Amino acid sequence: MRRRPQLALLCLLAAGLPGCGGEGDAVVLDFWAMGREGEVVSELVPAFEREHPGITVRVQQIPWSAAHEKLLTAHVGRATPDLAQLGNTWIAEFHALDALAPVPEDSAAFSPGAHFPGIWSTNVIAGRAFGVPWYVDTRLLFYRRDLLARAGYAEMPGDWRGWREALAAITASGGARHAILLPLNEWVVPVVLGLQAGSPLLGERGTRGAFADAPFRRGFDFYLELFRDGLAPLAGSQEIANIYQEFARGTFAMIVTGPWNLGEFRRRLPAELQDAWATAPLPGPSGPASGMSLAGGSSLAVFRDSPRQAEAWRFAAYLLRPDVQRRFYELTGDLPARREAWAVPALAADSLLQPFRIQLERVVATPKIPEWEQIAARVQHRTEAAVRGAMTADAALAALDADVDRILEKRRWLLARGLVPEGEGVSP
Repeated sequence: MRRRPQLALLCLLAAGLPGCGGEGDAVVLDFWAMGREGEVVSELVPAFEREHPGITVRVQQIPWSAAHEKLLTAHVGRATPDLAQLGNTWIAEFHALDALAPVPEDSAAFSPGAHFPGIWSTNVIAGRAFGVPWYVDTRLLFYRRDLLARAGYAEMPGDWRGWREALAAITASGGARHAILLPLNEWVVPVVLGLQAGSPLLGERGTRGAFADAPFRRGFDFYLELFRDGLAPLAGSQEIANIYQEFARGTFAMIVTGPWNLGEFRRRLPAELQDAWATAPLPGPSGPASGMSLAGGSSLAVFRDSPRQAEAWRFAAYLLRPDVQRRFYELTGDLPARREAWAVPALAADSLLQPFRIQLERVVATPKIPEWEQIAARVQHRTEAAVRGAMTADAALAALDADVDRILEKRRWLLARGLVPEGEGVSP
């Protein structure tokens, strides 16, 4: 009993030595996660903590609407978490701020080959990965299989020509008022068509627009013709009161959307139509292999200021384990980032999910520059002007390139002075 004060003093002087700290020596990781994922990831934490008794994970759930600003504020205030969920289009921005730690290259848990190549590439800046995919998404076609069959097609065509002919046949058959809904307040489809036609979107090492060049123009013309021929309505998504109701009514027979709508279509469409709709990979200009789409989803990133990077990467590796990825899918419906996890029967046997598995092998990243969101907004604006006839196609694309050149003026200045890493901003 007389020795206890001395023992306590020794433990205070040697804090951190085994046996002296007890529970106080546990490493506490701060993990910020967004939206629904932030709500349910806490259910995965106890198993990790049992496997790693020296690590405690503290999850903070953040609404997506506040996440970007909160992360930027935390970076400025040097109060970032150890680990966070980042939309994979945010990786370039936070890398430009020097906020992210590179992914360990000697860990089998973070092998690029375990992931879809196009998704993995969204995390790679100038040859190094600064995040690892946590879950994935992309966009493809949701369509009324019954209306396509009524128009004489047993399955979705795989190339542009066949796709356009099918759209025209659907309209001619009277099965739908419009063959496809392409909301004018969205930029994704014209960008996807341009990428499919071989456009890099940006030229001169990611410093100028390449939208007026022939490849993007080819996809742009295809897109405009769908409106000119009455196959798509002149409407934004805000002008469609309820897309599920209008899809069921036959107001349109197809829409390009993502996996978040699988559950919505299953819940919101009437029972008699549950066997009448399907999903399909996007057609390409020369066939299925050229039918690319965008690489989407969220990544896990460790912040450079974290003094617990090794433990944070250990938790990230746990979240990427195939068994944990499968459990995460069950909890959220988010598509697994690891290819192995797609072998689970619930995914392998789902005919609506398998087209996503195919499409994920054919996805590409948008240019990995912080200015991309500004550029995307200009794509939407100029495209809508061309569709509505306020500008010719030539004028719209020339104006778009001028917009992009202004947005990227600072990037050109930095590149000229060697302040932008080689390869940054260039699409794969």
